[in-house]
Amino acid sequence: MNLTGVRITGTGSCLPERVVTNDMLSETLDTSNEWILSWTGISERRFAGPDEATSDFAIPAARRALEAAGKKPEDVDMVLCATMTPDMMMPTVASLVQRELGLVNAGGYDINSACTGFVQTITAGSNYIRSGLSKCCLVIGAETMTRIIDPNDRSTAVIFADGAGAAVLEPADPEESDLIAMSAGLKGDDEVLVVKAGGSRYPITPERIAAGEHYVLMRGRETFRFAVKTFARLITETCEKAGVAPTDLAVVVPHQVNMRIIEAAVERTGIVKETCFLNIATVGNTSAASVAIALDHAVAAGRMKRGDLVLFVAFGGGLSWASALFRW
Repeated sequence: MNLTGVRITGTGSCLPERVVTNDMLSETLDTSNEWILSWTGISERRFAGPDEATSDFAIPAARRALEAAGKKPEDVDMVLCATMTPDMMMPTVASLVQRELGLVNAGGYDINSACTGFVQTITAGSNYIRSGLSKCCLVIGAETMTRIIDPNDRSTAVIFADGAGAAVLEPADPEESDLIAMSAGLKGDDEVLVVKAGGSRYPITPERIAAGEHYVLMRGRETFRFAVKTFARLITETCEKAGVAPTDLAVVVPHQVNMRIIEAAVERTGIVKETCFLNIATVGNTSAASVAIALDHAVAAGRMKRGDLVLFVAFGGGLSWASALFRW
């Protein structure tokens, strides 16, 4: 099979209007602006309104990505959405985006890999393009994390937030632009980072709601160690696969997990912190939407130029991890 190259021709994002500052959270939680900043690097984040759902952010983000790429709705033949907070169990968010944007020629589906989701989605979409199975693939990361966060749990309530990002993938000359390396993995775990209730093993019941099992439960220390180790390993392993050094990377777009985690991982790899595009201070951790939103913000900031090596890195519940190295 002769593989074509793949390029990102347009990006878009959408954040809720409601801004929630650290001082606002400290009114109901035993915390402070100083504590949140020192432990997470977050100063504010966006929360969805009471009548907003994940597709309400995915749809405008996707529309903006298509406009940036100069594509009409009928051009799209595949739409993939990464999310762990769909509007409902069925149908998929991808199908809601397809309907609202009039993507009459598109197939698609959702991917649930928690915070790793968008990197998995952009890799899957790229391989549809590279194999010739798709000519225009719309990939989305979208979450409404505040629906599954205990507002009284300081360990999660100050970190997670809502929003969506999207990108359009199209064929390219592989010598000019391409997905040149990737890595992915799983370490099956249902204790470190989990939403226990709501599936077939633990259906929602009044008792489970009373126990808070429908919320994200996170073991902070284990999550920190996993994230630092995995982040650093992904950078070095993916670069080795591509035959480049971490210092050759022009931009790293990481999952905006926690500033202390990012700083610790970067120190292990030898790259400078400035290589990473970071928007966690004002966006927070939006799970599967994180890398997607950061990508759009990085493009808007003019961080990438033709020929740059751009690495996407994410890790999260599952436990899962994934990376994708592009020649821009």
